Amino acid sequence: PDSHTYPLSEFYFRAKLPLPRIEIIPGDAVPEPFRSLLVHQKDMTPTLEDFHKSRIHLEILSSDPRGGYYFREVVLRLGHDEAPVEFGANKIHLGAFPEEAQELILLEQVPLGRILKDCEVRHQTAAKHFLRVEPDELIARALELEQPIPLYGRKAVISDLQGRPLSEIVEILPPVRGA
Repeated sequence: PDSHTYPLSEFYFRAKLPLPRIEIIPGDAVPEPFRSLLVHQKDMTPTLEDFHKSRIHLEILSSDPRGGYYFREVVLRLGHDEAPVEFGANKIHLGAFPEEAQELILLEQVPLGRILKDCEVRHQTAAKHFLRVEPDELIARALELEQPIPLYGRKAVISDLQGRPLSEIVEILPPVRGA
């Protein structure tokens, strides 16, 4: 599979859907405000919570526990008005997390970035690729787009301090209202 779209490509493959057009672009080609939201080595949940000045919660579109991994397709939504602020596809290495964090992940309510913080899971986040995405119907619906416009996202890997992967994630942001 294309490493820059995995695990999103996995969900599309299993749903027998063609992947939307996704191209890798350099970080400095990502326009603001998306550049400051995506081009960094930090977790997305706190970044988005700071930017939108709101707590964020999870809406699960689909999930699939498989052989020690937990795949999920999610929308992150603002606490105060339910607006979508990220569409994500995540492969979580469940066994690499402490028990308390595993339980929270499987409860499917709290975004991974907050679980990492609240459970004090020591980790590092690496943005591997920056993406320009032509949204298809699935992404447009998840992000409540009125018309398809190019979106920006990233492929990131979260690992423990020894470099063992905790999560692989493709994160796609909707247009920023008022920007």
